[in-house]
Amino acid sequence: MINAVAVVPPGLEPVAAEELEELGGSAIRVRPQALAFQTDLAGLYRLHLRARLPFRILRELARFPCAGRADLREGIQRSVDWGRWLPPELSLRVDVSGQAPGLNHSHVTALQVKNAVVEEQMRLRGRRSNVDLSQPDCGLHLHLSHGTAVLSLDGSCGSLHRRGWRQAVGKAPLKENLAAGLIDLTGWDGSCPLVDPLCGSGTLLLEAACRHWGRAAGLLRQSGLQHWADFDAALWQRERQEAEAMARAIEPGRPPLIGLDRDPDVLAQAEANAQRAGVAEAISWRAADLEQFVPPRESGVLVCNPPWGARLGADDGEALEKLYDRLGRVVRERCGGWQLWLLSGNAGLTRALRLKATRRIPVSAGGIDCRWLHYAIR
Repeated sequence: MINAVAVVPPGLEPVAAEELEELGGSAIRVRPQALAFQTDLAGLYRLHLRARLPFRILRELARFPCAGRADLREGIQRSVDWGRWLPPELSLRVDVSGQAPGLNHSHVTALQVKNAVVEEQMRLRGRRSNVDLSQPDCGLHLHLSHGTAVLSLDGSCGSLHRRGWRQAVGKAPLKENLAAGLIDLTGWDGSCPLVDPLCGSGTLLLEAACRHWGRAAGLLRQSGLQHWADFDAALWQRERQEAEAMARAIEPGRPPLIGLDRDPDVLAQAEANAQRAGVAEAISWRAADLEQFVPPRESGVLVCNPPWGARLGADDGEALEKLYDRLGRVVRERCGGWQLWLLSGNAGLTRALRLKATRRIPVSAGGIDCRWLHYAIR
């Protein structure tokens, strides 16, 4: 079995653990912002293609004691067969988390890891890899904790929250993996309407539609797995075909997914993103002001990520308070029997809703401490 770690947004650890288990992970151990687990090579491929919640999936390559710089250099060079795992024609990037004595700065520690690796390459081959910080062939990740160093392979060519379909975004967009996790937390299963009355570029609705209609998260993005020494092309192709086969035909209008925004340019971005994601027929986009919102007759779920002020650089607190007041009034007057889930990074603004939250789930968005708030509308 392969030891691995999935790095996830703060607050989504429980639903991420469920997703890992569903996709074949075992021996799952929940940590803050990370899940340690075991799987096989097919499971790693499957997670890179289908997991919706992680930022990164790290495959453990080596583990060694590390009490300082000397241990780091020796451990890096002696614990891995670099002639096998990193031919000099491949580029690399090193990321570091955690600390050890004399290894307190992640950037400096990353340089030391890089230097140890290329020294060993020069000894073995007389050539060394170039560094590529944006699109490396091989991503290395070192974690330092309690006298131990764990060196891992990062199979992605960037953060896994990027699906490859979102080329246009509005202001302060949600990351796709956070949006996917927030939808999971609502419990929406496709049996009732899902509406975002302030949808912006539509990330919440797009992630809901992609999950409901089986659009795998990783089919459109690049992967660094093909450069691994034990890459199995036939196994990768099998997992990719299974991920593609998940997609189901969309029945327009069932369940209704509706996104409203008063800015037609932003809605055009949302429609373009939906087209690239393969769910254009699933979502109805409507250019309308909040006051024009008329909910479907069947009760359902409202999801909303209204502006918070701090994220958008706005200082007009009065205008934002009026927006929240209008949202609360529209929901109270027109959405009896509905469930409202709202992402808040500003507790002062949510008081203007004049609604009482029944759940407050702590999450983090862009480094801001937030709450995913649930309101049962009567």
